[in-house]
Amino acid sequence: MAETRKRYLGIDIGSTTFKAVLLGEDGKVERTVYKRTQPVDSGKVACTGHCSGCGACGGGASKRLALEFLKVAGITSFKDVAAIVVTGSQIVEDTRKFIPFDFQVSEVTAHVAGAKFLHPDVDAIIDCGGQDSKCMVYNPTMKLWTSMMSGVCAAGTGSFLDSVAAKLGVKIEDVAEKVNYDSDTEFSSVCAVLSATSINKFKNRVPIGDLLAGACKAQARTILNSVGQLLLNAPGRKILFQGGVAFNSAVAFFLKKLTGSEIVIPQYHEVMGALGAAVIARQLHDLRDAGKLDLAKVEYEPTRGKSVLLRIKSTKRDFFSTDKSKPLVWRNLFFPTEILNAMDCRVRTLETYAALFGRKADKVKEALGKAAQKGFDGQTCSFLRMLEGMELEKPDYIVSTMQPCQQAERVFADLAREYKIPDRLYSLQTPINGQSRAAIETIADGLAESVSLMEKAFGRKLDQGRLEEACVLSNEAAELARQCTHLRFTSPPLVRGSEAIYNAIVFSQLWGTQDLVDIQTAYRDELIQKKLWAEKRYSIDDTHRLLWLHLPPFYDTKHLTFLETTCNAPIVFEETNFVGWEPLDPKDPYRSLARKLLQSGFLDPAQRVEYVKKAIPEGKFNGVVLYTHGFGRCSLADRAFSKLLRETLDSVGCPLLALEGDCMDASIDPCSTVTKISSFVEALNLSRYGNIFGKTTP
Repeated sequence: MAETRKRYLGIDIGSTTFKAVLLGEDGKVERTVYKRTQPVDSGKVACTGHCSGCGACGGGASKRLALEFLKVAGITSFKDVAAIVVTGSQIVEDTRKFIPFDFQVSEVTAHVAGAKFLHPDVDAIIDCGGQDSKCMVYNPTMKLWTSMMSGVCAAGTGSFLDSVAAKLGVKIEDVAEKVNYDSDTEFSSVCAVLSATSINKFKNRVPIGDLLAGACKAQARTILNSVGQLLLNAPGRKILFQGGVAFNSAVAFFLKKLTGSEIVIPQYHEVMGALGAAVIARQLHDLRDAGKLDLAKVEYEPTRGKSVLLRIKSTKRDFFSTDKSKPLVWRNLFFPTEILNAMDCRVRTLETYAALFGRKADKVKEALGKAAQKGFDGQTCSFLRMLEGMELEKPDYIVSTMQPCQQAERVFADLAREYKIPDRLYSLQTPINGQSRAAIETIADGLAESVSLMEKAFGRKLDQGRLEEACVLSNEAAELARQCTHLRFTSPPLVRGSEAIYNAIVFSQLWGTQDLVDIQTAYRDELIQKKLWAEKRYSIDDTHRLLWLHLPPFYDTKHLTFLETTCNAPIVFEETNFVGWEPLDPKDPYRSLARKLLQSGFLDPAQRVEYVKKAIPEGKFNGVVLYTHGFGRCSLADRAFSKLLRETLDSVGCPLLALEGDCMDASIDPCSTVTKISSFVEALNLSRYGNIFGKTTP
């Protein structure tokens, strides 16, 4: 019994394989297992809740395999192992019912730990499993591992070669031997389905060695297309190639040709995740036994604030009012609302209106379906598809901006035609060339023109005194917002970012109203009280401090909650709540509003990145999260912006987590998001605390 207490078990439950490693007290690998698994039909048996590891369900099958593995090593029970750590894509909520593990770790962290165990000097890793591919590179500036995971296509995963081998009647383990390494045959590296179609088309006309060569090259290229960006600036480095796909030396051969780097297939490459989990189990046991782990969660002052109730009240009034006494104006996120509120309009921000229905899955599904019937497929922003599929109250006028979203401008024009008001649409020209005099004058002239056109449409003039008053109120609200920013930047986490992000004050349609002043006054006062509460319990340096860029997925807050609650990494501030423009001049409203629009940061990517760079030291942020709506197709989070952002953050030593997904369409949410979040926070923990678990005690 004493002997088994000092043995450490790592388990990796993947999509197609079960892996386990038993590590001895001396740090040596005692036993490994790599076993391909088959889907189980859990409907064949009614579970009693008292698992005997019969294998009729996925959890039961994993338990049976794990116990069989331990039995061979002379261990009869999970209790006889000092510590158990699990990883893998198939770890689910009830896994602990079957395997009583001590800790769950991300696949990325597990693979890095396994690689470091065998090759301490490694600084670049490619892992290719049955469901995804991953690349991990050590950043010496930030002293942490950065990672990238493949998206939703199977072409760069083990399942692709499995399907190719099956089509060609070749055993997967024989593929490398049969490859013609001199072949020029090429297949699509964009999509697994296209590649498989090409292979099927030519399988009776092209030698099998050429077909296999084309498939292996396509796989290598797809791996690099999806995750190899991290390797672009480091040609010639040694790269560890691990995972089940590393059994295929042909893929390693083509990776070497494509990267110009040395590709090393390490010992235990097929169980590297399980090996890393076992190594981490040993670390966890040592820290826990020494009483050095302090895993207390961040606390927040519990009372609900008045500001929330005020926001709810204004939202219900503005978005669901049927008051016909005021003209209804549709706007996009960026057209200045000071003008619209001064004209006493009902303002409806369409993207926000769509987001309000984001958590109603039935309404989202229905709207996206109707949009598809009209010809708006997944290449169109889901916010705009929602608008095309929703029943909207016909407006009296529509105002939009040409930048930053050209898709929105065109969809707004389409909606204007559909609602038979094409002559009541104004699209404001919005140059992105910084704050030049020409840009300011262009926008100012456009705002004046829009007012003139709305005056004609509504049959009444804009009261200049009301516009001046709106500018004054806007300045008051902006100053209060800046005070709120300062409070959050200079304090321990005061509110959950998963809640505060929905304030999105930058995009508010209340600018120029007393309502926004009242909301921000209440919010400022609440933050002061929360600051007093928080500072009695912990300091500003006690936690991670994350900055969230862009919007969240509106259909579910689970990813933000997971980040803050499970991973204990607070979102201290959100980009959509940052007010960085200079005060408006009530006597020169149009030029002032033009400067406000240009200084908001969303028109000019370079300016936006500079805001982020400046905020890092001010808010003491040690990580940035970017949610790339539409898988990088959104102009506010596209590849050009994320590239500039990553390069800038690298220069100041602040790591970036880029999450791909969609803010509205849950059907295309990638399954890798939780893994990406976990590995990011584990890397932050390792860099800051020297372990992946979190804060340690002296």
